[in-house]
Amino acid sequence: MSKLAVVAAGGTGGHMFPAQALAEALSARGWRVVLATDDRGAIYADKFPAEERLALSAATAKAGDPIGMLKAGFVVAQGVLQARAAFKRLDPAVVVGFGGYPALPALLGALSQGRPTVIHEQNAVLGRVNRFLAPRVNEVACAFPILEKATPAVQTRAHVVGNPVRPPVRALYEVPYLAPEVQLRILVTGGSQGARLLSELIPEAVAKLPEEIRGRLKVFQQARAESLEQARKVYRNAMVDCEVAPFFRDMAGYLRQSHLVIGRSGASTCTELAVAGRPSILVPLKIAADDHQRFNARLLEEAGGAAVCFEDELTVDAMAGALKALLKNPERLARMAEGARSVAKPNAAEDLADLVEKTARR
Repeated sequence: MSKLAVVAAGGTGGHMFPAQALAEALSARGWRVVLATDDRGAIYADKFPAEERLALSAATAKAGDPIGMLKAGFVVAQGVLQARAAFKRLDPAVVVGFGGYPALPALLGALSQGRPTVIHEQNAVLGRVNRFLAPRVNEVACAFPILEKATPAVQTRAHVVGNPVRPPVRALYEVPYLAPEVQLRILVTGGSQGARLLSELIPEAVAKLPEEIRGRLKVFQQARAESLEQARKVYRNAMVDCEVAPFFRDMAGYLRQSHLVIGRSGASTCTELAVAGRPSILVPLKIAADDHQRFNARLLEEAGGAAVCFEDELTVDAMAGALKALLKNPERLARMAEGARSVAKPNAAEDLADLVEKTARR
């Protein structure tokens, strides 16, 4: 019988999408995969190639809340017992965690049984759960070359594999960026957090652009449900062709045809921009834990692939100015596309799968 890997992830798409890419890579190599997740993670798991899903009890609490931390500890302990029982039945060859509190019970259960373990950090800052697990697991993989909040020992032994992306996005690495000639296509991604700012600000900024630019624009924008009609109204009044929706399922298709992307700097967004080789304007989420989105954006910015606008400095006029400067300079957009692609790691899923298999052989 083929070997089995337990992949532990949950909470957000930022955790689940890289986990799914790894699961697909392992499945293609003949592995069986079981997914350990929570209720929020299950939302993203409809296409996850797992033969079984483990629903492990997990919880988190704010620092400085002793009662909440005590309650969370009891819930996590219950999840560890559930994981131990499931692992005795499944006998996984390796357990892989993708950070976030839903992954904690599975990794603790594996460690308590002496099973091979790997964690992967998607962001440029080591998250709280991975920070706790990193000294204890067999291998640490990460997406960015600099891992903030990691101890020197962890930083030294971390494997920089990149963030696994889904196959349709991976395929864009082979597609050259074509600078705009007539139509200018902008993709605006919202992100699961802090999306309201971009939903409301970007249409107003676009409306301030000169008429000769607005007449050439096609805008694809993700927006919060309560902002949809207002965004469409602003674009319509500005005579801008637009497609506004709460969610774009075919993100690879929209990336392929875009000349410029505006969005937050979550790990998945930065990774996909690099692999696709698309220039961007990034707005790091100010309230992101440990300010990790600012560190994520730095890689693309230093490579010349992105312009970064911080929330404290962001106004309609500032965004309109940034857009005008880029949209009037197709040569700069092309250079930014090259810069973004220069830091891509398109084979992240296969490289992480190699590390997982190597760890399992222990």
